[in-house]
Amino acid sequence: MIKIYITLLLFLFSTNVFAQVHKPIDTADYLKRKDFLKKFSTSNELLIKDLKAKYSGKTEKELSKIYKEFGEDFEKQVANKDFIFTSIFDEKAKNLIDNLRKNNPKIPKDLKILIAKDNTPNAFCLADGTFVINMGLFNWLDNDDQIAAIISHELGHNIERHSLKIFLDIIEQDQLDKITVQNIKSSAENKNKKAFDILKNRVYKKGAERRNNEMQADSLGYTIFKNSDFTKTEYVNALQKLKDFDTISPRKLKMETYKKYFNLPKQAFQEKWMKKEDFSLYNYNHYKEKLNKDSLSSHPEMTLRIQKLKQTFPELKADLQSQKPTEDFLLTEKTARMEILPNFYHSEDYGLGIYASLQFLQDNEEEQHYRKWLGKCFAKIYEARKSYNLNRYLDRVEPKDQSESYRQFLSFMWNLSLEEIKNIAEYYNTKES
Repeated sequence: MIKIYITLLLFLFSTNVFAQVHKPIDTADYLKRKDFLKKFSTSNELLIKDLKAKYSGKTEKELSKIYKEFGEDFEKQVANKDFIFTSIFDEKAKNLIDNLRKNNPKIPKDLKILIAKDNTPNAFCLADGTFVINMGLFNWLDNDDQIAAIISHELGHNIERHSLKIFLDIIEQDQLDKITVQNIKSSAENKNKKAFDILKNRVYKKGAERRNNEMQADSLGYTIFKNSDFTKTEYVNALQKLKDFDTISPRKLKMETYKKYFNLPKQAFQEKWMKKEDFSLYNYNHYKEKLNKDSLSSHPEMTLRIQKLKQTFPELKADLQSQKPTEDFLLTEKTARMEILPNFYHSEDYGLGIYASLQFLQDNEEEQHYRKWLGKCFAKIYEARKSYNLNRYLDRVEPKDQSESYRQFLSFMWNLSLEEIKNIAEYYNTKES
């Protein structure tokens, strides 16, 4: 997840600067949250009751447990204000789904839309008809048609009931594995190898099934999409944008940026803050991978998915540029963009919030807005450092999984003393108050 968040930061520097001071979206929607939670709890109970009527024995017990635990976890997220109920986003999402529903009777009529305070471009549909769309989707994609394309894909998963099929397969495989394990225990030789073969075969099978599910959702999603008023080629363009999100490297944070924002009147910038640990002798090859990465991928390479779509639907073969967004979409995109820092703050990703703020400031974008959030995040980092739980809010340096720029940032943050963090927090909070 951290890698995804860091990848996200690159695209934060391509849109226009906003002239007005942004006011974070109000999440004071107690009555709507209360009403939603009541309805969701009831619908989840009915779902579990339906599963109990259709299945029996261990399968029924395990399915009921899965959906009960998931429901409880989701309700906690709603209570924690991880979602917003009234905004420019859900109005747009409702309009797009209404458009998709016109010529697609299979789309459930009782879909409930929630907008997640999450910066990653993603969406998913729950079994009870709750459709969750991350704010980041509005920031990353180019226009309304591409948003509708991703919604169509997720509706494909929902219509095919892929999540239920996956849960059923897991339960069935667990039972088969237990029988096989008992046979291994009674064997006198090669127990470790046989045990690993079980794991390998199970993981490979799961990877193949999930890849098939993605391609199936792609095809069904496109069928839904093309039956509506949207431009057909935007379906492929949306997948291409998601591919870009998976592969673009994060933008480098320059040394000059550190010196500009941390050379304070009462605390001069110090070169020692930038000292990094030497990982040149780190032996990555020590960890030999025993499983084939291609077989383990739950999401097939987007290139292969796009190729499959073009083979199945000839009208998608031509590569066309994304359509220009409407003024209405640009307003939605701007709102999502300005919510990036409030979202990081809400999820307690204070280290990422500081990194993102510096990236924005480096490009001279919305100076007042991002200096304010820089101060707010540093204040939280100070509290965490003082109470000895900084690891919860700031990553440790991991050379194998992080970009050089992010490793440099983390080294800088961990090199700061408690007093130095306090001075930075006070400077920006006092200056922006």
